[in-house]
Amino acid sequence: MTPLVLASTSPRRQQLLAEAGISCEVYRPREVDETPLLGELPEPLVTRLAEAKARSVAIDFPDRLVLGADTIVYHDGEILNKPADLAEAEAMLRRLSGQTHRVCTGVSLLRLHPALHHLWAATSSVTFHQLSDETIAAAMQLTNPLDKAGGYAIQEQEALLVARTCGYRTTIIGLPVEDVLAQLRLWQEQGCI
Repeated sequence: MTPLVLASTSPRRQQLLAEAGISCEVYRPREVDETPLLGELPEPLVTRLAEAKARSVAIDFPDRLVLGADTIVYHDGEILNKPADLAEAEAMLRRLSGQTHRVCTGVSLLRLHPALHHLWAATSSVTFHQLSDETIAAAMQLTNPLDKAGGYAIQEQEALLVARTCGYRTTIIGLPVEDVLAQLRLWQEQGCI
């Protein structure tokens, strides 16, 4: 199979694809306004953004399969984006302490010519331990919280922060690679790719 075009510069997504044996070429998507629409729920939001990112790259590679993705963390009906500063990151971890939140990743697999498209969202839940001040400080030292939705990265901070998860761990990291593999296999069986 021709390598996927990954419409993301996320090293985590690149690593997940590589570990799954999926080769890809990385391209930065054009700027996409990630502001939620009025009343937009998490799954429609991440699928809309994943598709916009995939389409922004697919116009340059119309005959290639492009993968776009977007991940959000949400808790009590509020989206927790990447924190603006360390104080906001700490506040997010305090808010999530002892609580269960959800992580939703939207995925778009898109080829313009001949047309092929599959768009979906995967959601997993994460329950944090009750976090002490010391644990929060240690977690913030372990990885940069400013480039992570919700202010944490499960692959680096799981032992410190996480009591349990439900759903694909890869969804929490940023790409439900199990679903991607299943869709690619289906298209291969059907002769689409």
